[in-house]
Amino acid sequence: MNFALSAHIGFRYWRVRKTNGFASFITFFAVSGILLGVAALIVVSSVMNGLEGQLKQRILGAVPQLTVHSEQALTNWQANVSALITLPGVLAVTPSISTQAMVQSPSNISAIQVYGVYPEYEKEFSDQMQGTLNAYFDQLEPGQYRVILGSELARHLAVSIGDQVRILSAEGVVYSPLGPVPSQRKFIVAGTFEMGSQVDASLAYIHYEDAQRLMRQTPGEIKHLRLYLADPFNAKQLNAKVQSEFKQEGIDVTTSDWRETYGHLFSAVKMEKNMMSLMLSLIIAVAAFNIVSALVMMVVDKTTDVAVLKTQGLTTSNVMGIFIFQGSLNAVIGLVLGLVIGIGLTLNLNSMMNSVGVSILGAGQSLPVQIEWGQMGWIVLGTLMITFCATIYPAFRAAKVQPATALRYE
Repeated sequence: MNFALSAHIGFRYWRVRKTNGFASFITFFAVSGILLGVAALIVVSSVMNGLEGQLKQRILGAVPQLTVHSEQALTNWQANVSALITLPGVLAVTPSISTQAMVQSPSNISAIQVYGVYPEYEKEFSDQMQGTLNAYFDQLEPGQYRVILGSELARHLAVSIGDQVRILSAEGVVYSPLGPVPSQRKFIVAGTFEMGSQVDASLAYIHYEDAQRLMRQTPGEIKHLRLYLADPFNAKQLNAKVQSEFKQEGIDVTTSDWRETYGHLFSAVKMEKNMMSLMLSLIIAVAAFNIVSALVMMVVDKTTDVAVLKTQGLTTSNVMGIFIFQGSLNAVIGLVLGLVIGIGLTLNLNSMMNSVGVSILGAGQSLPVQIEWGQMGWIVLGTLMITFCATIYPAFRAAKVQPATALRYE
């Protein structure tokens, strides 16, 4: 197949105004459809990526991403930390303990998840992953019974810094003649944090040793380790590696990760993201059907030309190449324009919305935007594949033209 010859003829057919104006009209809308489909897919995908990334930071930055649980105390937990930190994707490992509890103020009560932490180990990563928590970690001292509450939780309880709340733990229950009595202590609110997500209404942080006293556990024992990950979405792949590190020392452990509590939320976001991409991809598919229609009309219009070219020795593959090139050229033009417009809109989306006074998330808030170039590559590849497949049938029809039949009345 002489591709250069097919490309040359196909380009001339594309450049010269067609005698069939309706075919030109359909071609214009086919290119416009690809342009709009690609641009919309880039903008929507980037916004969905930004929302997913924002959720990952605001929720998974405050809750344990991967936790190691041991039935027996880890007598040499510092060595375990040193071994786990060498695993790829693990940023840090810190002691941690958690319990479900109720928190009560003079005006309200709420169910919460309490995390006991060592502030000196957590502070290194709080700036990056936990926002305003870092400002109050110094307030957590053993024996002082201070607590850091989520901002929404503090508003619900109508408390502020310096107020007292009562925390009743689900663990450490003792039985008396009157029935089970939960473990409870009064804590002073040392600060509030705001992640901008649902965790603000359900999380509280206290000192590790205060948490052990609240849960009536042996002070100083370390049975749980909390892992900070470079990408929390890789927690599932790390489970087996983490457990194997402890098996080498003969310690049986179990692991849990964020998917057990927030997996449904991110699954819903991922499904919504995939469905939006599928719906917008249909725009490109419809545009590809328009390319088929335009090329079929072109084949009918150029039947005599094709017959003459075949009598001069043009092969069947070269004839197919002419119309495949012409259809692909329309697709490439729409794709390139769609990429330019889509990326331009994505990078300037918030400024454009502000200029017209539109705010989707509310006043003072901007849409999170995150362009993933790998995803961009899949958009380009998918568009080219769909449009290439759309050119095959018209090109095959052109290749089947019989010169004797086409030139019979010429």
